[in-house]
Amino acid sequence: MKAKSWMVRGLLLAVPVVVTLLLTNCDYLASGPDSDLIDSQAALLAPQPDREAEISLTSADPARLTILHTNDVHAHVLQFNKYGAHCSPEETAQSACFGGVARLATEVAHIRAEHGNLLLLDAGDQFQGSLFYNRFKGRVAARFMSRLGYQAMTLGNHEFDDGPDNLAQFARQVNFPLVCANLDASAEPELAAHVKPYVILHVGGARVGVIGALSEETPEISVGLRNSRVLPAEPAIRKAVRELTAQGVDRIILLSHLGLGVDREIGESVDGLDVIVGGHSHSLLSSSDPGALGPYPIALRTPNGGRLLIVTTDGFGKSLGRLDVVFDRRGHVMDWSGKPRLLDAAVEEDQEVLGDAMQIWEKLSAFTDQCIGRAERRLDGGKESCLFGECPLGNLIADALLWSTQPQGARIAVYNGGGIRSGLPDGEISLGAVMEVLPFGNTISVFSLTGADLKAALEHGVSRVTEPEMGGTGRFLQVAGLRYRFRPARASGSRITSVEIRGEDGEWTPLDEQATYRLATNIFLKRGGDGFTMFAERALDAYDFGRRDCDVVADYIRQHSPIHPNREGRVVREE
Repeated sequence: MKAKSWMVRGLLLAVPVVVTLLLTNCDYLASGPDSDLIDSQAALLAPQPDREAEISLTSADPARLTILHTNDVHAHVLQFNKYGAHCSPEETAQSACFGGVARLATEVAHIRAEHGNLLLLDAGDQFQGSLFYNRFKGRVAARFMSRLGYQAMTLGNHEFDDGPDNLAQFARQVNFPLVCANLDASAEPELAAHVKPYVILHVGGARVGVIGALSEETPEISVGLRNSRVLPAEPAIRKAVRELTAQGVDRIILLSHLGLGVDREIGESVDGLDVIVGGHSHSLLSSSDPGALGPYPIALRTPNGGRLLIVTTDGFGKSLGRLDVVFDRRGHVMDWSGKPRLLDAAVEEDQEVLGDAMQIWEKLSAFTDQCIGRAERRLDGGKESCLFGECPLGNLIADALLWSTQPQGARIAVYNGGGIRSGLPDGEISLGAVMEVLPFGNTISVFSLTGADLKAALEHGVSRVTEPEMGGTGRFLQVAGLRYRFRPARASGSRITSVEIRGEDGEWTPLDEQATYRLATNIFLKRGGDGFTMFAERALDAYDFGRRDCDVVADYIRQHSPIHPNREGRVVREE
């Protein structure tokens, strides 16, 4: 199938690319039950019915291309602190804040003013992760991405969290194409009309193909695919490359929401790609940061000897990736430079964009600013804290679930680290802060499970602790009412070395694999999310309609304030 061409009109920032865009008209941010919360007078962009004008290009060497890219922004519209949480006035005064659409707008405009042949791309997961998404779903992302002049985006697994209709609404609201080669949305016609395998963008004198790819694990880690299917990524990418090549396109970018590990595999096995712009695994690449997972860019050889570059950032919009590529006359990568640009306090916030974002935030704050308790220490919810081992915030959440479900007989609570999306500050805790930590609004499920299946769940939880590039450590289990030890050096499936259950008398006894235990978790895991099939298939006497996890944690904090969770040896990593 040939990709549709796309044409863009109406960007408020000059976009140095010719794109033909065929979209149905929509009322931007003007539909849905919460539209009254956004002042229509503050709308920075409203897609117009007539979008058939071409944007003029600045003169530039067509052999050079600047790629600006983001990934895994997760609705971080305003600046945030080093823990990914809302930035306080004190942290702002200390210049300790990062990211936000206002800083991104400044940096993008600055680079556009200097470079003619430029693409601004996103590798997925704009949805989910802050109150902006909780309240307005994809409408705020559509608003600011369109204003900043994004030219293509692939889909992340979180784009499906609220179902295909919600994603289709987002697709109608943006003025750029969504691409995903390995999504079969034919059974969801509203969505299929707006998502194509690839797009051809005319940049300077060159035609650039942009392919999209979505994590094959999406059916396990998102609940909203409904009738859509995620196909194997590599064959779909190969097919798209063949079709683009047949149309004479010799510069091809893959927008990948597959994770860095899979990006490497694709790069080393598929010919015809020049650049992979990655997402999903939140992997920082940098040639100067000692904490990075690799250099920026990672340079590989494809099977036919061609040069391939891989770039990605650590997400939340903390950095803007920038890759400058020089192509030879045959469209092969010849030279390159670039690095992620940290969007810290040294980058000024665009005041118009900031003002628009703050108007929306003020509509939310009356509900979310109410104080529900205090914390005696900051609780980190970052990737390194809760996805590879026990974290105090995970203990708090698991304790809250167990506390609320003990009347239903629960003795154990487990919670996936990937469901913890932010941290909590020290001092006063607002309801909004808790909702940002647990933005999915999952209900709590209580069910029984044999000891053998419980141990299998713990094994599954640690199955990827040695694979940070694969983006699968979100399955790591934070726990209450049990403690376990694991040894990463062992083969996956045999890493758990001991499991103990706390009795009503507070004493610890070894897990009995023949016994049955009552436990609580979120409905996402209960339904087999993150690959926990043992919950979906072997749960006994289940009740799946409890309260929302964020409400339970908020109540727990109210009842137990001030809170001071610590690491207690619930999860021990043996080296």
